[in-house]
Amino acid sequence: MFKTKIKKAVTITAIAAITATTLGGAYAATKIGDATVTGNSSLNQDIMWDEAFPGTATWVVSWIKVTATVAPTLSMAISADEIALGTLTPGTESSGNVALEIGTNAVSWVQITARSWSGWLTNVSDNDVQINDLTTDGIADSYKFSSTHTEDSDASGFVSDGNLATLEVNDNSTEHQIYHTNKPEKTENIDDVTFTVAATADEQTPAWDYEDNITFTVVGNF
Repeated sequence: MFKTKIKKAVTITAIAAITATTLGGAYAATKIGDATVTGNSSLNQDIMWDEAFPGTATWVVSWIKVTATVAPTLSMAISADEIALGTLTPGTESSGNVALEIGTNAVSWVQITARSWSGWLTNVSDNDVQINDLTTDGIADSYKFSSTHTEDSDASGFVSDGNLATLEVNDNSTEHQIYHTNKPEKTENIDDVTFTVAATADEQTPAWDYEDNITFTVVGNF
């Protein structure tokens, strides 16, 4: 009889505790819905209600990724298709230039090189006759490249190098660096680099027309 009374007392106490939890100030949590993320089921969760009125039902999900792509851009505009030095006066240097404008979002660097197609000014009627500082044809003349630059980038830490010191050109394999930067730069009406060609004839330089072609190469490192 005594044991039976103890069991009843324990049972009554348990029921009272459940009732207090359900109807009093403390509440259990009940699933009231599903929260799903299409394509990633590992982020799916149950939406739980705190069983209170008024009450709340909350779902928190992290790692919803935001992505975007910026396409690489690189442009170069050359101001003319010809550098005309005119009629050379022996012993007097004649020069001409073209301007180059670069626009790019290359994050690391941009480089422009210039290379002589023939390595010198070549006589159009006799390719064995050249204007350069070599004496292959028996006469030392002069044929030079140079460049200057202007900085026009707002990128923090932007540094450019476009001052090619005047040098004699006498081969067709060397890529002469005429411009180099380390950051993106905008396209605007400010020439980034001015490339200059200069030639000086000797009084014994054979008469006739002379030509060379310049190959410009621009490379962006994105």
